[in-house]
Amino acid sequence: MAPVGGTAVQDHVALAEIELCGELIIAASAAEDRLSLECIDEVLRVAEEKDPA
Repeated sequence: MAPVGGTAVQDHVALAEIELCGELIIAASAAEDRLSLECIDEVLRVAEEKDPA
């Protein structure tokens, strides 16, 4: 029997990865040709991670 009140667990890392994959799919479907590595990095916000804060 399932406990009352729910046991929903959120994996925030997995949710972030799913969101980034979705954004990459949208960018790829809107592009006329293959996405460049620079474009992929922009969609995945790689440059933001490399900047020292």
